[in-house]
Amino acid sequence: MAIWSSLASGIVRNLTCRSTVQNFGIQKRMMSGKVMNITSSRWQWHKFKDLLHFYTLLGLIPVGIIVFYANVFIGPAKLTEIPEGYTPKHWEYYQHPITRWLARNVFTSPQQEYEKYLHLIYEEDEKMKITKLEKQITEKMMERQDYQAYYYQPISAKYARIAKKDAEKLADIAGFSKTSP
Repeated sequence: MAIWSSLASGIVRNLTCRSTVQNFGIQKRMMSGKVMNITSSRWQWHKFKDLLHFYTLLGLIPVGIIVFYANVFIGPAKLTEIPEGYTPKHWEYYQHPITRWLARNVFTSPQQEYEKYLHLIYEEDEKMKITKLEKQITEKMMERQDYQAYYYQPISAKYARIAKKDAEKLADIAGFSKTSP
């Protein structure tokens, strides 16, 4: 235990003491009798902070002005009776003016979202019908073997003619006749 306390006291003494050993490794330059410490540049860090503050304020100031104007001068919507024969738009159901503006100009209406969903269901249903029909057609063609589609592998007539011509040459050379006596 005594060893730990002596090590700890030595470390504390080295950290608090201002000695020349502590400055070892720092490059210095003597200029006209004054010492200048040579350190790495902090230009990139300062440039980053400047740009961060600039673009943050470039976005926050206009947004802050718009929010202030909407809250102070326009204010929240009041609930009133709907006139006879008037159908409210979908953005008129929101209370805050910024939310109303976003619902009107940025987001899609609930009716449009519903119709997009119905179209997705319709497309998936059509794909299922086509797949089922293709499966039935394939099964019938396998069963009957009478149609040239999935199971018909066409061959080029060019190679069949070449093979026939070569077979005739071989038959002539070997002395076989085409007709039987």
